[in-house]
Amino acid sequence: MATSPSDLRRSGLARIAGHRLFWQIEGPPDGKPVLLLHHGLGSLRTWRKQIPALTAAGWRTLAYDRWGYGRSDARPAFSPDFLRDDAGEAVRLLDQLGLERVRVVGHSDGGSLALLLASGHPERVERMVVVAAHIDREAATLDGLRALAQAVESQPLKGGLRREHGAKADALARAWLARWLDPAMAGLTLQPALASIHCPTLVIQGELDEHATPDHARRIAAGIAGSELWLIPGVGHMPLHEVPGAFNARLLEFLGRSDPSDSAALVESSPGSARQR
Repeated sequence: MATSPSDLRRSGLARIAGHRLFWQIEGPPDGKPVLLLHHGLGSLRTWRKQIPALTAAGWRTLAYDRWGYGRSDARPAFSPDFLRDDAGEAVRLLDQLGLERVRVVGHSDGGSLALLLASGHPERVERMVVVAAHIDREAATLDGLRALAQAVESQPLKGGLRREHGAKADALARAWLARWLDPAMAGLTLQPALASIHCPTLVIQGELDEHATPDHARRIAAGIAGSELWLIPGVGHMPLHEVPGAFNARLLEFLGRSDPSDSAALVESSPGSARQR
């Protein structure tokens, strides 16, 4: 029997901690679930170039707008511990949707959430890909954020954010930037969490990332036993959009592995040189 479109996509609003999160599941009902966590000014639409590739390969994707983003409820401010708060909300959403164990892909802030999820709830994460994640705030991070704060006032980016987040876009951008630029964030470190991550992990970052040095990704990968590192030459903060073909191929290859022993020691490679197996 053919699968109908209604079987392949469903969506809804989950009430968590007094606000609603918009979520969307796509892919075959019997597909293994993949949780997608978007970046600091993104939404579930961040994954528009990945979801078709994942579902075509038989995965069932769960993407959602974090609190304050997209079609989720507005968020008045970001707390100093918002990354841990949002990681906790991800767990509660999985509970509401009846997903016990998932493979996780997170980008930027979403990558940081993935690290916290795998560290604090190892029983929920089978395998993980973190893209341009942050474990602390480098000088490069500050430089990139200050440049972004100027860019969000330009009409092209302002218009894009409003299409993504609606009427709450301007307030969201100001609140998120204010949190990351707050001097109090200088003390942020997720480094201690890395040692308690034991799931197979692929760490990805563009070598030209506007918000972090290549060493940042190296430190993440070095802190997670048995992880792999893919530093992508000539690519910035958004490899999932800048080189979607190479990104999707590497993503599908890594997510599709089933034997943990396949995750070898740290590896650095270019888009066209993923290890052959």
